[in-house]
Amino acid sequence: MPTYPILIVGAGAAGLMAARTLTQAGQHVIVLEARNRPGGRIHTFTAAGFTGPTESGAEFLHGDVALSQALLREAGIRTHDPEGSNYEVAGGSAQVAEGFFVEDMPLLLEKLYALEHDVPLAEFLAQQFPDEQHQKLRDTVTRFAEGYDAADARRASAFALREEWSGNGAEDSPRPEGGYGQLIEWLVQEIKAAGGELHYSTTVQEVRWQAGYVEVRCQGGRSFQAAQAMLTLPLGVLQAEEGTPGYVRFTPELPAYRAAATALGVGPVVKFLLEFQDAFWQAPSAEVGQPMPEMGFLFSDAAVPTWWSQLPATRPLLTGWVAGPAAAALRETSDADLLTLALDSLAYLFGSTTEFLRQQLRAHRIVNWGADPFARGAYTYATVGAAAAHQVLNQSVEDTLFFAGEGVYEGAHIGTVEAALVSGETAAKKLLGQ
Repeated sequence: MPTYPILIVGAGAAGLMAARTLTQAGQHVIVLEARNRPGGRIHTFTAAGFTGPTESGAEFLHGDVALSQALLREAGIRTHDPEGSNYEVAGGSAQVAEGFFVEDMPLLLEKLYALEHDVPLAEFLAQQFPDEQHQKLRDTVTRFAEGYDAADARRASAFALREEWSGNGAEDSPRPEGGYGQLIEWLVQEIKAAGGELHYSTTVQEVRWQAGYVEVRCQGGRSFQAAQAMLTLPLGVLQAEEGTPGYVRFTPELPAYRAAATALGVGPVVKFLLEFQDAFWQAPSAEVGQPMPEMGFLFSDAAVPTWWSQLPATRPLLTGWVAGPAAAALRETSDADLLTLALDSLAYLFGSTTEFLRQQLRAHRIVNWGADPFARGAYTYATVGAAAAHQVLNQSVEDTLFFAGEGVYEGAHIGTVEAALVSGETAAKKLLGQ
């Protein structure tokens, strides 16, 4: 009787962490990845015009992320904290931002903690802050949930946001020096050194299974057999409807798992990476009427509302961010139109012109994660009823199919690289019977 390897579908952080855990336990592992590279929604690149490693996906470590920090230490990768001042722009006027993101934060938390049953954020705000005097609070809280959590306020869990906003460490967001890509490359080398195989440009189309046997069929007619398989598909891919790009068929189908995936929220994000000839925003000039010296982060009412610099690095790269329903509305927008949207936003924010900024631009890349068929969104957010959905996704299918990924993870780090790493390690140990 043949001995089959363990198959892992997806070479993102969860898949690689699972593969490392399994190969180091002596298992023969084959990882199948649709992209032509590892990392999934982590991708550090250096392309023409960009002067250094640039993050098209995950960029920061959010809060107390023990496993991420341990792996970075083991890989010899240092981290550094962002620096600089935070600015706000509203109605065209800039000021240095101070304190809580909501003036009435104590009242907001008090009302959240008085909730007996979880409700969507939008419903909570409409019930608890219905009057005109709280319009700014409703707008600010909604904008924060949409921008930071990439959430739709009509679905996002008030309970989950309560925990997030009560917690400490959210502002402690260092970056890995040289980018997250180094961690991905280190994990790949660890897997290969322990005998694991990775196959890129291998798009899984169907997972046929019965207890104790799996056949994974890929585009182009190739297939792989295994006794067990771990699926680290992004939640957005599990949510995809038949006939849409990225869809993976299960035979027999797994309706409870599909329903659980659909019950969770996946937030779209458009990330704008714009590198200029110099940091024009640092000082006033004939072309820049509203400079922002030492700008770290910028929050605004522009079409592309959130921006950050690379401080303490002096590299003249600005990263723009649109998330949640606003990003969903841009899913079909061309890169050329998205670039214009970004430059128009910066012209408004810095008191400049789109023409000047276009002349200053030396390199750009726009990453529309919601439109990516192998991601179909950037990261997960908790919805009302998320606990029940996670309970389903964290169960194996007859000890044959296992699920892992940041969307499967349940805990304080939902939607992060830490969530993916922890989920991959946990699922691998479960598969090993630990």
